[in-house]
Amino acid sequence: MENRIGVVGIIIEDLTFIAEVNEILHQYGEIIVGRMGIPYKEKKVNVISLIVDGTTDEIGALTGKLGKLKGLSVKSALSKK
Repeated sequence: MENRIGVVGIIIEDLTFIAEVNEILHQYGEIIVGRMGIPYKEKKVNVISLIVDGTTDEIGALTGKLGKLKGLSVKSALSKK
């Protein structure tokens, strides 16, 4: 299966899940090319954007695990090739 490049956006509204999010991101560190995290204190949320390079199965597994956590939103966009 070919690798695809993508962007994953994560908005953490329940800050008690930060440690779990970081653990999942650590598990998939081999497909994460870049990461930017912004604590938006005025709105009491954290926003994380990831650049990923992996198969659709790997990226889907990452977003699937994150999506199972309550208190956060996850969206992804992948290259067509």
